[in-house]
This record gives sequence, C-alpha cells and structure tokens, in this order.
Amino acid sequence: MLSMDQKGTIAETAIIHAAVKLGIGVYRPISDGERYDLILDLNTRLVRLQCKWANRYGDVITVRCYSTRRTATGFVKRVYTPDEIDAVAAYCPDVDRCYYLPAERFPRRTEIQLRLAPTRNNQQLLVNWARDYEFAATLERLGAIAQLGERLHGMQEVAGSSPAGSTSDRPGGRPPSIALPD
Repeated sequence: MLSMDQKGTIAETAIIHAAVKLGIGVYRPISDGERYDLILDLNTRLVRLQCKWANRYGDVITVRCYSTRRTATGFVKRVYTPDEIDAVAAYCPDVDRCYYLPAERFPRRTEIQLRLAPTRNNQQLLVNWARDYEFAATLERLGAIAQLGERLHGMQEVAGSSPAGSTSDRPGGRPPSIALPD
C-alpha cells in the first residue's frame, strides 16, 4: 500500500514527464510551503500547478482539490483557490493519464469528477468528460503546444522544435557559434 507522500511523488513525476514530453518547461519552487508544486512555462505565461493523485471509481475519475493537515483539534481541510494556484494537474494511475484542470473553471471546488464513459441515464448537461481535460488536449487549447500532428497510426505527437524555441533563424538551423578567448 502506498503512502500519501508516495502517491504525491508518483503523481508529480508523471505530470512532469507528460509536460516534458510535450516540450513544456517545468520548474519547481525552491522552498516548500507554497500552495503549488510546479510551475509550467506555457510560452505565453507561467502557470502555478498543484499536482494531485486521482482515483478511479468505475467510470469516474475523482480529483480532490484541497489539502489537509492535522491540528490539535483534528484535520483541517483547505480548498485551493484561483488566487493561490492557476490549475490542478492530476495523474490517474488506473488509466495512466494526466489531466489539467484550470482553477478559474472550478473555483473553490473540493473535488472534480471526470467521466470516462456516458452516464447510465445519458445525462449530458454539466458532465466533465475526462478526454476534454487530458493534458495534451487542454494545454494545446491554451497555446502551450505549437503543433500537434497526427501520425498515420493515429497517435498524437508533438511536432516542431523540442524544446519549444530551440530553432534558429540561421541558415541550416545551426545555432550561432561562440568565439572563445585564446
């Protein structure tokens, strides 16, 4: 059985891996104690990201959007707000996928449910489909990924420079040479 710390570490590294594969810069705060775990460089802006382990219950992935700590009077639950973080990123090991949930879309929610399959009563209204919040799809809409090309076998891959901005305007795409002193 994994501890909460182990689950958090697994989720954070899975999210870092997903972001780096997409050519997104990932940074960590130097000190602990911030409400966010990572900072993503989306080219147009920096995003404060809280990383979470997400559980699957049947056709629903549940992402908790709060922290808890023990006090002398018991546990204290504190919800993340858009003033503290810009998004929650969640990793669900059961489907091996990462999700990006903008804080302004879900302000002051204690948890968010993402559906993997249709409801039994075919309800469509107010359903958060997991596919709509998958990491690559969401970050592409935010302009973080320059191009997302389709391979012939149907898998998506990042096209263009990797990391972003690594191309050169020089002929042949070579970086400028640096003259070193003798």
